[in-house]
Amino acid sequence: MEIKATMAGSVWKIAVAQGESVGEGQDVVILESMKMEIPIPADSPGTVKELKVAEGDFVNEGDVIAVIE
Repeated sequence: MEIKATMAGSVWKIAVAQGESVGEGQDVVILESMKMEIPIPADSPGTVKELKVAEGDFVNEGDVIAVIE
């Protein structure tokens, strides 16, 4: 499953590591946009297969930020 950015912004914090197990609703990445922090949660439980962003990267709405299996 691909986790996608819900809005454009900068990656403020990556809350998980590659290979880490995550639960449904657990924050994967926190974006910063217009001085607001926007958490991006996992849609379902699984293991983080790949992180496609680094802290400080800019993402657009719909960009894939992580892959969870």
